[in-house]
Amino acid sequence: MTSKRAVNIYGETYARLAKEALARTPDTDQWLRVKGDGTADIEERYALGAEQTRDYVSWAAEKQPKLWKDARSVPAIEMHLTASLGGVKVQGYIDQLIADEGGKVRVRDLKTGSTKSKFQLATYGALVASALGIEAHRGDWYLAKTGKLSRPVDISEKAGHKIPERFQAMDAAVKRGDFPARPGFQCRFCGVSHACSFGRRA
Repeated sequence: MTSKRAVNIYGETYARLAKEALARTPDTDQWLRVKGDGTADIEERYALGAEQTRDYVSWAAEKQPKLWKDARSVPAIEMHLTASLGGVKVQGYIDQLIADEGGKVRVRDLKTGSTKSKFQLATYGALVASALGIEAHRGDWYLAKTGKLSRPVDISEKAGHKIPERFQAMDAAVKRGDFPARPGFQCRFCGVSHACSFGRRA
């Protein structure tokens, strides 16, 4: 696919989803945003997304990442996996699985922002191991802001992430209704701030 075609598909999809969101919530001041007016934010994000789409297609054409394929030769893009981790049903949509040497795979997450989560990559690795029976020993991020890959991180079991135990702890906390407030910059993007007791006191 050419960059032009990819940007056109992006633009059509962005416009459709923005229209649907505006129909649900016409007041853009209620939308989550970093700064400024909500309507201007929609336009700025459209332009940024088009630029990042164009840059990614150029990057992929140059680097030729080798995607892992399943038994039906379907490339692992937005792969939906579900597995029980520590007795908790967990599902994830993995942006890409990259075929590495020795039959192993690398988890790749495509980031349009700057927030990176090793826990997310390690969770994807645990899902790959449980659902597909193959080892995802490393993970990385394609960083759309820079148009480059991050350094790979070790997401193997021996790295000590203890993913099943963490999901057990989170599941137990949810069942107890234990949701401690951790106020900070991230509160500006919280989708449940209306239900936060800390927010009501502020």
